[in-house]
Amino acid sequence: MWKKVKGCEYFLKVCVTQGFACPTRLYVFYLYGLSPALFSAFIVFLPSLQIRQSAAVMLRMRVKNDVFVVHEQREVLQYVALISALDGCLLIGQNMHRSKYFEYILCILGTLSQSLKYPCLSQVGLLLLSKVVESNPEPFKPHYRQLLQLFGTVLQDLDNPTAMYYCILTLTAMTAYTGTEEMNLMRALIPRLIIALKHLIKADQGQASDAMEVFDELMESEVSIIVPHIAEIVHFCLEVSADTTLTDSLRVKALSCIAFLIRLKSKTVLKQKLLNPILQTVFPVLSAAPPPGEEDPEDEENGDEGDTDNESPKHFAAQVIDTMALHMPPEKLFQQLMPLTQVCLASENPYERKAGLMCMAVLAEGCADHIRTNPLVCFGSEIIQSKVFLSYFLLLSSMLQTVCQSLSDNNQVVRSAGLFALGQFSEHLQPEIEPYLPTLMETMLSALSNAENLKLKELAVSAIGAIANAAKDKLVPYFPPVIESLKGFLTDTRDEMRALQTQALDTLSVLARTIGKDVFSPLAAECVQLGLNLTNAIDDPDLRRCTYSLFSAVSTVSPDCLSPHLTAITTIMLLSLKSTEGVTVSLTDTVGFPLSFSILISVLSPFPRFSVENAYIDEKEDACDALGEIAFNTGAAFQPFLESSFQQVYELRDFPHEDVRRAAFGAMGQFCRAQHKVCFLPSVRPSAMQKLLGVVLPSFLEAVRGERERQVVMGVLEAMNAVLKACQGEALQSPGRLQEISQAIRDVLKKRTVCQDGGGDEADDDEQQAEYDAMLQEFAGEGIPLLASAVPADTFQPHLNELLPLIMNKAKSSCTVADRSFSVGTLGEILQSLVSVSGGRACAGKLSNRLLPVLVAGVRDSDSEVRNNSVFGLGALAQAAGPLVAQDYPMMLSLFSNLLSKEQDRRVIDNLCAALCRMIMSHMEGVPLEQVLSAFSCMGFYAGPMPNSRCL
Repeated sequence: MWKKVKGCEYFLKVCVTQGFACPTRLYVFYLYGLSPALFSAFIVFLPSLQIRQSAAVMLRMRVKNDVFVVHEQREVLQYVALISALDGCLLIGQNMHRSKYFEYILCILGTLSQSLKYPCLSQVGLLLLSKVVESNPEPFKPHYRQLLQLFGTVLQDLDNPTAMYYCILTLTAMTAYTGTEEMNLMRALIPRLIIALKHLIKADQGQASDAMEVFDELMESEVSIIVPHIAEIVHFCLEVSADTTLTDSLRVKALSCIAFLIRLKSKTVLKQKLLNPILQTVFPVLSAAPPPGEEDPEDEENGDEGDTDNESPKHFAAQVIDTMALHMPPEKLFQQLMPLTQVCLASENPYERKAGLMCMAVLAEGCADHIRTNPLVCFGSEIIQSKVFLSYFLLLSSMLQTVCQSLSDNNQVVRSAGLFALGQFSEHLQPEIEPYLPTLMETMLSALSNAENLKLKELAVSAIGAIANAAKDKLVPYFPPVIESLKGFLTDTRDEMRALQTQALDTLSVLARTIGKDVFSPLAAECVQLGLNLTNAIDDPDLRRCTYSLFSAVSTVSPDCLSPHLTAITTIMLLSLKSTEGVTVSLTDTVGFPLSFSILISVLSPFPRFSVENAYIDEKEDACDALGEIAFNTGAAFQPFLESSFQQVYELRDFPHEDVRRAAFGAMGQFCRAQHKVCFLPSVRPSAMQKLLGVVLPSFLEAVRGERERQVVMGVLEAMNAVLKACQGEALQSPGRLQEISQAIRDVLKKRTVCQDGGGDEADDDEQQAEYDAMLQEFAGEGIPLLASAVPADTFQPHLNELLPLIMNKAKSSCTVADRSFSVGTLGEILQSLVSVSGGRACAGKLSNRLLPVLVAGVRDSDSEVRNNSVFGLGALAQAAGPLVAQDYPMMLSLFSNLLSKEQDRRVIDNLCAALCRMIMSHMEGVPLEQVLSAFSCMGFYAGPMPNSRCL
């Protein structure tokens, strides 16, 4: 028998290397002498589909003549029958219409559903189903109900974990395509799904980790399905994340799922009283000590915090709290979170103290306003006794005091966490940390000069960058010792310095932008040379992207320093954009199945799974951002490199990762602004500007309509607005361009773009989606006044008449404060744009009857921001329409007088002064000057704003 097996291997190699035409018949007859079971096993290993078909015919003849072996080898024979059926599908599929091909597969799977009592057969069939559905789920939509009923049966077969695994993978693939008809069936599957996952964890943790992605898909596509089962899902994920016997990847998946749920349904989590159970589970994970002899990845001196392999349960536990801070009311979160944090901070265990500090650090962004404004006398282990502090001592003061105390802790782990927390506070609590600047910088400089641990120095450098963002030119007294330390780090060529050098470059970029041009300019040329030396000497994507940011920052301070090096700089950046480093192709895991399964998967998966390491994604993103900014700041010097840079950036507009797409669109906008900046030069072709705009603006409009990610569309709208602002009428010279841009803005305001399609019919409010939609519409609305200022009023008025109702609808009292503020603010900007264009006065006069009631109602609003924008809008209306609204002056003056008698907000009063000045300049006869000038003196009038100074 063994000789026959070796012989099979030999013939298999012959078939593979020399083709199958000659040896096929010999090969099949050679196998014919084996037992049916062994013959069956080798069929699935055969090298080509035609050979397998011939062998299956021979097997059928053999079984027909030897019926006694059929019963004892039934499962194996059924297994091969299914593979042969698959081969039939593949052969027929070559000459069959795609829809009928899928129907043929479904016929086989219908037979399979009646044979689930055979584990091997059900496993193979469900594998086949998962791969075919994953490759193209849509043709299966008519059969989703049938499939979901089948899944309900499979998920109850707890003794067949492999079948459950492929069942869950299929469910994951089809979730995004389910409709309202399947909602109830899918909802009913959730409890069975949780039980199945529990059994799958016992059988294979790797498969269980993959299968848990079904929750992510359900939350992304049809969150309403899981809302009734949120408590069950949370308790299941908490049970998994708390079990230290499970793999890190599985626990990370569970914690990630909890964070995702909080982001989408924070109100439901609070309503079902799940906050406390989550915190009670997350804190032990966050404060757990690493195994003896090991350190947490972020505490390792030569560790790489950006390495995704280092993502640990502790890291994701902090992410859960971070998500809570971003999406839950701070007062409710602090009420349950602070007692746990205080216990950790007072602990003798350094890892518990570290957990308390990490918790404070991740609160800095999401709860910044709460930390700024809320008093707290007692925090951590310190109690402030002095009565002097009781009225002043805010939560921020107390938290900063605790963080600063941690920097002198005798344990390095705690000191590192304290530095990280300090960096987070400095980044997110600007400018409130300015009073603490001397103490903070003294601590940072001490860490730079005295700390032996490189990780501590890295954290200190990072914190200095965050402090610089807050303090800006107030950091000048500390600049010399900081810059000397950074230079020392950047010229040290040891490999262990890599992470510190990367952080030093980041901080140097921040200093270039914040410390002041006069202070940094003398160092600009040296910084550029330092960056070039590092990119030439070290092949590291993180280091390269930081040098790109440094070059970009230097271009804002001293663009002339970059000009001699633009060839080298653009060459490096374009290589980064073209590079495929870090890209890997991975096929689905087929461990535990024969080779034929790998063949099957490769046939059924026409698109391999590509993944790109985060560092290389970040490098491409930063290269795009830097190229755009350098192009704009260096002007004419960048012209020789503009075309090649644009071509490479343009190709990334369809890049798989959204951050790279956003950066590519942003850079394309910067290239347009850069070209416009130099279009007057004799060396620049007159047609170059229009040629560039003819490519960029259509690509912007296509992205607004078809891009799925809101963040990318926001970036596109922002870039398009910048181009419109810079290029004005030049951007609208192409026939139909004004109509196309107006239509795109209208589509966003009406929520008709792809990225605004929620993909579901749930009535449950989703604040996060609403917030993103509001931001998206604000970016779109900002384009309207830019269009109004770029063309004659008569040209734009038809488009404006269609857009105005969409803006005015957001000024209703039932709308949110943000919507009302956006509405009246946009109306004011539109009116101000009409002041400077041909026909603007007549247009403003025609619009006054529609806009005046909206702005007057805004002046009476309870929110100061809405009042402020409305007062500005009335002033802009008076300036734009002039005598055409003279009959409304008495009403406006009365309105302003009433407002002045009770207004407390200084911004509103200042804008009221400016509005009165606009009224005087536009139609002096309609303003009682003596009374107004008297009011000016009462208001503390000053001649700062332009309308005020011009009026004087």
